[in-house]
Amino acid sequence: MFRFIGSVFGAIFTLLTLGLVFTALAIGGVFWMYSRDLPSHESLAQYTPPTISRIYNNDGRMIDEFAQERRIFVPAEEIPDLVKQAFISAEDKNFYIHHGYDPRGMIAAAVEAVQTRGRVVRGASTITQQVAKNFLLSSDRTAERKIKEIILASRLDSSLSKDKVLELYLNEIFLGRNSYGVAAAALTYFNKTLSELNPAEAAFLAAMPQAPSRSPVTDKDHLTARRNYVLREMRDNGYIDAAAADAAIASPLKSVQNGDYEPFRETLPPRDYFTDEIRRQLSASFGEEQFFSGGLTVRATVDPELQDAAAAALREGLEKLDRSKGVWRGLRKTIPADRMDDWREALAQTPVPRDIPGWHAAVVLEAGSSAKIGIEGVDEPGTVPASDVTWARKLGSDGKLGPRAKAASDLVSVGDIVLVRPDGDQWSLRQVPEAQGGFMAMDVTTGRVLAMQGGFSYQDSTFNRATQAMRQPGSSFKPFVYAAALDRGMTPATIVVDAPIEVNTPQGLWTPQNSSGRYYGPTPMRIGIEQSRNLMTVRLAQEIGMDTVAGYAERFGVYSPMRPFLANALGAQETTLMKMVTAYAMFANGGQRVEPTLVDRVQDRFGRTIYRHDQRDCTDCTAATLPAGAEPQIVAHNEQVMDPITAYQLTSMMQGVILRGSGTGVHLPVPVAGKTGTTNDAKDVWFIGYTSNIVAGCYMGYDQPRSLGRSAYGGTLCVPVFQEFMEKAVAKLGGSDFKVPPGGYFMKIDRFTGARVPQDATGPNIISEYFRDGIEPVFGAAIDGGFAMGENLPLFSEGETEETTTVTTSSGEQREIPRDNASFGTLSSGGLY
Repeated sequence: MFRFIGSVFGAIFTLLTLGLVFTALAIGGVFWMYSRDLPSHESLAQYTPPTISRIYNNDGRMIDEFAQERRIFVPAEEIPDLVKQAFISAEDKNFYIHHGYDPRGMIAAAVEAVQTRGRVVRGASTITQQVAKNFLLSSDRTAERKIKEIILASRLDSSLSKDKVLELYLNEIFLGRNSYGVAAAALTYFNKTLSELNPAEAAFLAAMPQAPSRSPVTDKDHLTARRNYVLREMRDNGYIDAAAADAAIASPLKSVQNGDYEPFRETLPPRDYFTDEIRRQLSASFGEEQFFSGGLTVRATVDPELQDAAAAALREGLEKLDRSKGVWRGLRKTIPADRMDDWREALAQTPVPRDIPGWHAAVVLEAGSSAKIGIEGVDEPGTVPASDVTWARKLGSDGKLGPRAKAASDLVSVGDIVLVRPDGDQWSLRQVPEAQGGFMAMDVTTGRVLAMQGGFSYQDSTFNRATQAMRQPGSSFKPFVYAAALDRGMTPATIVVDAPIEVNTPQGLWTPQNSSGRYYGPTPMRIGIEQSRNLMTVRLAQEIGMDTVAGYAERFGVYSPMRPFLANALGAQETTLMKMVTAYAMFANGGQRVEPTLVDRVQDRFGRTIYRHDQRDCTDCTAATLPAGAEPQIVAHNEQVMDPITAYQLTSMMQGVILRGSGTGVHLPVPVAGKTGTTNDAKDVWFIGYTSNIVAGCYMGYDQPRSLGRSAYGGTLCVPVFQEFMEKAVAKLGGSDFKVPPGGYFMKIDRFTGARVPQDATGPNIISEYFRDGIEPVFGAAIDGGFAMGENLPLFSEGETEETTTVTTSSGEQREIPRDNASFGTLSSGGLY
């Protein structure tokens, strides 16, 4: 009997043993089969995740960031233990003792699922398994993927340290709101660095992987419960004591989203044209993937003080022009009547420009003689008085203008969303101007762009009119014609005939005229540029050849290529403000090529410099000491694109534009030169000017070109913008006399006739011109460009006696300008004044 029972048990034991053997063989076979074609895990040792690229200004302050995935990579040794412990407690409390997968955790999860009849099913994946899944596998819920995950996890555990695995996990994991990794999430939810987190905040982050889509606002109770679970696990695992756990559990769930902390994005300046242009240029240079995910550190050239000054000056000029039109357009956005009880939320959800300093979004609550408004960010309602609206007529949806406003209700209605700014204890209606423009300033030696404003408001329009708008430069192009003439042996005293011209073109007879509609006969070149004479410019271009002019324009980077038509000598071909400002920088620096840059240096995620703009050599910067009073010697290798004497002569002539011509609105404590530009029918107005170290340019016009009005000139619209900006720039950066190059001599002449006068002569008509050594100015001869000279013209004219009219500039000053613009028939395109 006992023998029989023993044989039965022996058979059962044998069967069980064989079953276990065959089961082990089957499992081993399955694992062997799935392990053959697994992806390599060795690449994770060189893990370089997509990370944020950040831009810093020249003060070292971060001003913008760009990313497809908001991730800030943090090495394991820099992640606080508190954060590591929170995630280990939440996700894998046996992390430091298992070998990649946790059999005990799997069994415990299975038992719990059985005991609760499936109501509680928790994951049994270790942190190492999650790394294997996230980096090397898909997220499919299949047994095959799970088997592969376990195999890879064991391999990772044997090839990487625990800290390295944890580093991969904590930098890769998605934690909601486009935040990848714990460092980015800490900024997103708390605007804190990892080292600043307390136990409750660390536990909150560790609670997010379970359901990263949950909101700390709408799912506050659920996330609080999950956070408290993590805190209890941290206590039970010995990471925090009971008192700390109880205090953290009792604390309310605070977050940026609940309004408890200032959002990180709001600690940065609003995105503007400067940083967006950097994004555009670096994306083209390095590729979008590298820029948005390469973790680049970009040091921008922007000077924050001058950038603010440039934006303010351009906005003021555009707004004055807009208000002079007397048309109220508004935002054309309203809050429906059924949402007015909760107008603050409705207003916050409405996209309006919020990047204009001093301006607020508001909604009209009552409209009568005055308007009662609810203002974003202001607790108490405000009032727009009737006196604030009398400047405007409302533009209707049919395009017709209403009568001059006498009451606020003539312009706005209840529910209208408007922009306002404080005016004493009341408020004033504002609107984004319809006419737009661009402004930029640059260091004339290095090409570093110090300020750039591409429009009135970036949030209203991201189109950058400083770099992207192709517009006719008008008379601001004329210096290139004069530069080519000076290089051909002419001088500022060379006489050029100012007389009528007729040119047969395929489009018909072209008869350009001066802005005044008058002709002045033989006139020195200096007067030609000071008074912006169209006919003299055309004759010069014909004399030296448009191919020569085109070569100069292309050499300076204004065009590529320039079409060699005579009308283009008057600035008829389109270019950008940035190209024009860069070209003028070469006039200012003595004719050396500069390349404009918005970026000083770019470093990769490892701190290696991969781009540096300044290629100058410092010959003694590595010396231990320098002689007393000595400065480091900087050697540049810039190409000389213009003879230095030509550059100085041209600068001297354009100083005359400031002193006696269309730029007389410029008043600075240092020497300044420049040139205005006003195109046909005043569709585009320009001014570009420079001191010894800064060049700045302004452009204004409608995006869909049309006339800015009869009183619109470069001198009345853009000169005040330049003046306001340069006052601050010169106060900060100074300036000096323009450097006189060697190889020439000064001679006094009569600037009206070009005739030589005694060296001791004085008077308003006397000027000291700079001539090249070996070149004797020829007095009496005149250049006509091959065109016939009309009869009954004066031998010369002072120019300043042109018929003029008085206008008020955008800054409120009174200015004398030529009486009439040329009409479309007399000047097909290009420059006027």
